[in-house]
Amino acid sequence: MNVKTETRTSVDVNQSAKLAIADCDIHPSPKSVEKEIYPYLEKRWQKHNETYGLLLRQPYQNGPAYPKGQPDASRRDAYPPEGGRPGSDVKFMGEHHLDLHNVKLGVLNPLKSGQGLQNIDFAAAYCRAVNDWQISHWTSQDARLKGSVCLPYEDAALSVSEIERRAGDPNYVQAFMLIRTSEPMGQRRYWPIYEACAAANLPLAVHAFGFGGTPSTSSGWPSYYIEDMVAHAQSAQAMLMSLVMEGVFERTPGLKIVVVEAGFAWLPPLAWRLDRIWEKNRDELPHVKRPPSEYIRDHVWLTTQPFEEPDRRSHLKDTMEWIGWDKLLFATDYPHWDFDDPARLPLPKVDDATRENFFLGNALDLYGLR
Repeated sequence: MNVKTETRTSVDVNQSAKLAIADCDIHPSPKSVEKEIYPYLEKRWQKHNETYGLLLRQPYQNGPAYPKGQPDASRRDAYPPEGGRPGSDVKFMGEHHLDLHNVKLGVLNPLKSGQGLQNIDFAAAYCRAVNDWQISHWTSQDARLKGSVCLPYEDAALSVSEIERRAGDPNYVQAFMLIRTSEPMGQRRYWPIYEACAAANLPLAVHAFGFGGTPSTSSGWPSYYIEDMVAHAQSAQAMLMSLVMEGVFERTPGLKIVVVEAGFAWLPPLAWRLDRIWEKNRDELPHVKRPPSEYIRDHVWLTTQPFEEPDRRSHLKDTMEWIGWDKLLFATDYPHWDFDDPARLPLPKVDDATRENFFLGNALDLYGLR
């Protein structure tokens, strides 16, 4: 939603927004790649970027895959007054979002981090640079902000190296990758990443989008942006199904997965169907020792943006209770156009403790911050 924050008064703000909150999906962006990213990038890769650019594993060589309804897919009021892209000014973000919404914890998820590049060595170098940039330009400038370790996830060894390099660094609360990988995420090529995350006690956030080189639907490329957005939920379902059925959670019991920006209401029917079919095909899956829904409940958290809004609020409450209130993390997707305003979130009626944990406590517990 687009909100003209400069005209909002206290009358507009309901009780939920007055609570201290964690925003588990904030997207920072550099004002200038040359000034902010290049200091952490070797000369070789600076030249490579100037010659070839950030070539992704997708059929679109220039620009985004689909036109967005807003410039930079962002709220019009999110552009810093001093210039730059939305999400590029830590001071303006602090005033425009963190202060206004009483954000006590903001988790940074950089989308333009080099993940999914065709040149995997360049991807690794760019991810390292973006991870350094998160500290210098964000977490060191505002104590409310925490970074995500961006991984060149199509190469497990390079990803493990970056996880180990950042392990124990209080500037980061999770590792980070995109959901549309070149193969299903349960495949063995990715297993070392999961083992390294568990060893470092870093949850692995898996965000919507990605550049695996294949279409975002199971039958080809869609025509419209709305189709691509809805397909985030399909990608999330395929990802979780692969992780469960390949036995990843059985092999790596310490792994914590955070599904980011794919909604959440699709999870109960997926788990129901998986349980039912697993019961009838267990001889094929001796490594899956428990019903799939149990692995999902034990290992998976979901951010709430885009928040589901059924006509009957009771349906939403039933869904959230099945998932588990402790497995839901509030997120706004700032500064993007479909930002979820905490003051206007259609949250079902719950007790104060549940509400407080939903907005803040669940994230603090997951990230070990209390």
